[in-house]
Amino acid sequence: MIAILIFISFPAIFSFINFIGFVTRGKPIVNIFILRIMEPGAFIFLPWLYISMATENDCCGDSAAFSPQHLPTILTIIILCVAAYFYSSYRKKISSPVVEIIVNSLLLMCIGLNIIIAIHTNDLFLATLGNMPIILFTILVLVKNHKLFMEFSNHSGFKPNKMVEKLCWRILTSKPIIKFPVILVICLPILFILSALLLLIGQKPDSLVRAFTDTYKHGFSQWDHKCDNVQCGGHYLCSVAANGHKKIVRPKRLGIRKGNYIICNRQLLISNAFEELLQENLPQLHKSIRKQYNKVGNFVHRYYSVFNIKIISDLIYLLMKPLEWIFLITLYTFSRKPENRIAKQYLSFSDRQKIENS
Repeated sequence: MIAILIFISFPAIFSFINFIGFVTRGKPIVNIFILRIMEPGAFIFLPWLYISMATENDCCGDSAAFSPQHLPTILTIIILCVAAYFYSSYRKKISSPVVEIIVNSLLLMCIGLNIIIAIHTNDLFLATLGNMPIILFTILVLVKNHKLFMEFSNHSGFKPNKMVEKLCWRILTSKPIIKFPVILVICLPILFILSALLLLIGQKPDSLVRAFTDTYKHGFSQWDHKCDNVQCGGHYLCSVAANGHKKIVRPKRLGIRKGNYIICNRQLLISNAFEELLQENLPQLHKSIRKQYNKVGNFVHRYYSVFNIKIISDLIYLLMKPLEWIFLITLYTFSRKPENRIAKQYLSFSDRQKIENS
């Protein structure tokens, strides 16, 4: 883990050193060979690592920074920004004025996107290692583009003919204080065109915004209300079933799970006792079953408002009855004190010890 942390820290360290060198000496100071190694780390590896850390909206764990449904829009913009950076970093000659405007617009978009992501995640560690090096590298390549174009305009004698070329040429030869704000405004029609094209693959016109807002527990998240009344660690079929009408599900007592109180009926206690028996005797099988069962829990807490309806809980309780009988038969077959095992489920450590010693 420490080795990985050191590895992903290199782009941040070298980008900062390079930027400080540019500010103080007027030119980047990091060796070009080192720079070529750091660039893929900053623009490819770190974004991939960042996006892959969480891919689903989750109330009870690390929730995705971007809405999975609208992720293609964010990925498209990231890919275009990365392509614009590497094109600008490696090329020796400028392109046409229109292409230069598009490339510089994507670079400014890259800076803006990383600032928004840093605010959205509100994580200083990720911002320092992930967003900061990308922003600093991009600023320097924007300066390089400006210098390269100004040298070309002063020595080439090129004269734009078409109206669009003339407009782009005028923007590109303006002073940076005018040039970059104008190009930033041009980002808006580019985003509009991208959104229109992405409609063809099922994205929505507002997917760029909803990629941030349709999430949980982040800076721009608007779905935090969906996690209200969600009891993390408690959304499994038996525990949901215990929340039904008392005459049907027959609650016995309160239990403690992960520091939270839950309603326990005999079905829930038997099911958890069976899992405990399975874990003790067949740990690999238990691990495989638990992995699949956790997916059920994720599905339930995603639609908790439906599963929290008492009639639904009653139905789940009845559907789980055959499994409850199978679990009970197994416990009485393979456990030396089945009722003690059942009784100690979801109790404090001291209470469990009292039952085990009885």
